[in-house]
Amino acid sequence: MKKDISFSPVSGVYVTIARRINEINQAEWHVYLINRNDAPIENVFVTSRGYSGDDAKTREEQERTSTLRHFFAEILPSQSVIIEPIMSGVFHLNNEYWVSYFVGNQVFDKKFVFVPDSIVEQNLVDIEELGLQGILHE
Repeated sequence: MKKDISFSPVSGVYVTIARRINEINQAEWHVYLINRNDAPIENVFVTSRGYSGDDAKTREEQERTSTLRHFFAEILPSQSVIIEPIMSGVFHLNNEYWVSYFVGNQVFDKKFVFVPDSIVEQNLVDIEELGLQGILHE
């Protein structure tokens, strides 16, 4: 049972939404997972979804994206991987990435949520590992 599993706090693992300018000078956005730990993380499972957060709307009126699932066998120390591309048309939604992984026999689990309209030019920072600018979620 889930209550019998000990979850330690996540540190050193980040989700970022980064922008790359393509050859025709248009922005392309991708979601990355970055491991800044000294140990590899293994059996990494990421679930992503987008949803509107307006409680006044009924479930049928809420805007939702499909739920996507991604698996990575191992992400080495100081390594990053692309989780998925993301279209700017969903930046007005809550964009949620639920990340679970193991370090040795210990399981780690964290939900990263990019709130509506947080993915904007003025929030971009340099993401050293990627050589890109993006929104870094800790």
